[in-house]
Amino acid sequence: MKDSPKDSEQYLQKRAFYDSLLTIYGRKPVLEALEDLSLPVHKLHLADSNRRDQLIARIEQLATERKVEIAHWDRKGLSRISKNARQDQGVALDLALPHYGTTDAFLREQSAAAGQKNYELLALDGITNPQNLGMIIRSACAGGMDGIILPRKGCAQIDPLVIKASTGTLFKMRLLRCEQLAPALADFAAQGVRICGLSSHAQQTLSSLGGDAPTIFVLGNETRGVSDEVAKQCTQHLRIPMHNDVESLNVAVTAALISFRHQR
Repeated sequence: MKDSPKDSEQYLQKRAFYDSLLTIYGRKPVLEALEDLSLPVHKLHLADSNRRDQLIARIEQLATERKVEIAHWDRKGLSRISKNARQDQGVALDLALPHYGTTDAFLREQSAAAGQKNYELLALDGITNPQNLGMIIRSACAGGMDGIILPRKGCAQIDPLVIKASTGTLFKMRLLRCEQLAPALADFAAQGVRICGLSSHAQQTLSSLGGDAPTIFVLGNETRGVSDEVAKQCTQHLRIPMHNDVESLNVAVTAALISFRHQR
């Protein structure tokens, strides 16, 4: 849902705060997040049915020491927060990450900025493998990309497997959420952003792309590639030259090549 021009500044600030909350779940990921004092924690959620074992006791102790609010729920209530009743292990944690938000907020920020910055983003279209998602985040963070657009529909969501595969870089990377990717890309294109789809059939190569405009690189599904709906939003297509009859690369490898192509 887009913000109305009539929305008050107070409402927008409150909404921006809640948009910045990343909810993680699972006992080990939550424990590790609480142990990392650099991560701003908003609220701990626990199921009433939890057996108070050593892990739960340690999680509660850390939350108390950090003066984090603890909320107790029945199993249904907790599952509404974690959105994964089968794997949350009765624990969820809200992290208030300043670089976690929405594409709408990012576009407002760019519109308000003095002068246009030539930022580069990755946009993920149907990336369903958590391991790939985690490795993409890791490469984008290490390579200095300005953010990753992650739709809520059609892509793997943040879970313990993604956190593990990202080796903690998920908490450092700017993640921009949207409901569906194609409409979000259309909003960026309307602001003059280049939308580049990766395709093995493209004429233009990745290395030939100049750096004179804000750019989004769209990475498609591990087997099907970029969807037709998203491909229609691409203003150009790029390919990575390959030898020895190799037809395609793993999507996480492609993300790494894009992210590091300016490095020397």
